[in-house]
Amino acid sequence: MVDRSSPPTRPPLSAASLTLRLTGIAVVVAALAGAFAYVNGTLDPQRLTPKALINVLEKNNGVHPGFRRNHAKGVCVIGHFESTAEARSYSRAQVFSEARTPVVGRFALPAGNPYAPDSAVPIRSMALRFTQANGQQWRTGMNSMPVFPVGTPEAFYQFQQAQSPDPATGKPNPTAAPAFFGSHPESAPFLAWIKTAKPSASYATETYNSVNAFYLVNAAGQRQAVRWQMVPVAQDAVGATAPEGSDFLEKDLVQRLSAGPLRWQLRITLANPEDPVDDASKAWPDGRKVLNAGTLVLESTQPQLNGECRDINYDPLVLPSGIEGSHDPLLAARSAGYANSYLRRTSEVSQLPAAKQEAQQ
Repeated sequence: MVDRSSPPTRPPLSAASLTLRLTGIAVVVAALAGAFAYVNGTLDPQRLTPKALINVLEKNNGVHPGFRRNHAKGVCVIGHFESTAEARSYSRAQVFSEARTPVVGRFALPAGNPYAPDSAVPIRSMALRFTQANGQQWRTGMNSMPVFPVGTPEAFYQFQQAQSPDPATGKPNPTAAPAFFGSHPESAPFLAWIKTAKPSASYATETYNSVNAFYLVNAAGQRQAVRWQMVPVAQDAVGATAPEGSDFLEKDLVQRLSAGPLRWQLRITLANPEDPVDDASKAWPDGRKVLNAGTLVLESTQPQLNGECRDINYDPLVLPSGIEGSHDPLLAARSAGYANSYLRRTSEVSQLPAAKQEAQQ
């Protein structure tokens, strides 16, 4: 008879098998260590590191303890996502198969000054965290601009350097930014957009773009390159010109939500084989197939200093099974930079009450 109350014993590993297994583990550990060293720049001191990227943002915007180093001024929002059937054949992600997925989001302005006037820049941002029933998360950070100014982290760093204050004057060199754009012709689409862009009077009337490309992966393992947009359902989606004043965006949002939920349609654009997937400075031509993947419903706001969004790192590479990042180098740079910013601001969390008092003065 066989005693089925205990599993059968396995034959001991031979010395050769044990050596191979240990070698395999060592290779994996070495690869992980090498990846971390690469991200932190210890293998090549000359390469761009997350620390250097966040340092230049602090140089340009000042250090505001407890706040994000970019997109520092914002407001938390709470809601959910209602899916349709259109994306289900393209992605196995649960967010596209469940009827409803809870969302914690954040609207924000670009740059790192939490006290900047809302009319200072024409760009608005939307970040979202979808928490699936299986525990997996999808985090995404989107912007109202259609393309990124440049296509590489190194060029973005140089762009920030061009805006850094000159020690002699305390102000940016007025010739530095034009010289940068003159040497980066890939920035032409962004410059064409920014020339006509005006600060909107409401977060609710903006369309928010992923800018970077990703892949949807279905149950059969088939991959489709995509970009996505959150398009407002509001009737006044064209939006009015921003009024004078510093803090009208949050007030407008609170007022609108007091009258009922706000909605955006998630539209996913499918790339054609010839479309650039790894360069966020290049737009895709019109005429691509677009999926209506569902509706984002936002129901309430919370102050960012103590709301649910405060301690969320909206890393665009936190993705559920069924969505994958492309090889766009800006995605990896955003992920690493967000992590560095997150570590800095959360180590300063005890200073948030002082920051709140400063903001109220």
